[in-house]
Amino acid sequence: MQTDLLLRQTRLRLPAFSSGRIDISAIEKGGSDRRFYRVRCSTEQSLVLVKYNLQREENRHYVRIAEFLAAHRIRAPKVYFHDPKEGLIWIEDLGETDLFSFRDDDWLTRSALYQSALDEIAKLHDLPENDWSELRGEMPSEFNAALYQWEQNYFFENCLGRIFRFNETKRDKLMSLPVLRRIANELASQPRILVHRDFQSQNIIVRRGQAHLIDFQGMRPGLAEYDLASLLYDPYVKLSDAERAELIVYYRDRQLESGSTVDGDFDFKLRLCAMQRLMQALGAYGFLGLVKGHKHFLQYIPNALLSLRAVVATIESLQPLAPFLAEV
Repeated sequence: MQTDLLLRQTRLRLPAFSSGRIDISAIEKGGSDRRFYRVRCSTEQSLVLVKYNLQREENRHYVRIAEFLAAHRIRAPKVYFHDPKEGLIWIEDLGETDLFSFRDDDWLTRSALYQSALDEIAKLHDLPENDWSELRGEMPSEFNAALYQWEQNYFFENCLGRIFRFNETKRDKLMSLPVLRRIANELASQPRILVHRDFQSQNIIVRRGQAHLIDFQGMRPGLAEYDLASLLYDPYVKLSDAERAELIVYYRDRQLESGSTVDGDFDFKLRLCAMQRLMQALGAYGFLGLVKGHKHFLQYIPNALLSLRAVVATIESLQPLAPFLAEV
């Protein structure tokens, strides 16, 4: 959609905002099929305009989920106006500074920001099912065994297949490992809570020292450990073992303060979820980098592979996978 048409739409939908001259510029970020634009009236006044694909189901759920987050005081962009026929959403401009932007800062600075992010995700995780059952039908399908297996196969096909040229016979052998199906079934058997689904450093905007969640349209019932693994094993940012352990303790303490049950399987489930998340991320990097042409994602493959190897090494039942990971 041409920018002059987007400007006309903005003046029509938000006349109070666009009373003077307004400028529009594209925001280039991520591998989403949505397009983002910053609409600026003055140095003090701006918003973000999102143009989404009407054919993709989860894009239509963004506004409903944003309203839900606001109602539960979980920090996220405010929605100013939604035009579902055109696939346009005008939202609050939280700026361009994400958690990823602080990756080279000292740990004292970063730890406070990570804790702020964990505070927000813990609010989401603490919500009882009665509070979010209203969102059923407004979210993608829950994490089940089929979805966990899809993540595994996504990795074998798009990472080991497309990037590292593993032949189909070898990939099929790996995909059929019984332990992978058992892990999918085990994770799917756990009680589910509401999760972000893509809780990583580039989906956390920092404004005035506080974390805000973005890109939450994939929210669905799942495991808290999956969100935690997404952040702590984020291929975009290198965390030391000590830093990761500190954040796990912080999150667990936050759970205890809220009255959530902390069970002894937490660490093991976290490692299984880390394996799943890293497989999903590596599959996405292969698909986005080689199929969609977003080559910049390929640079994060080494970090993700190192983390996946380290996680697999701690899970005895996954040792049949280790030699194949050592090949790449």
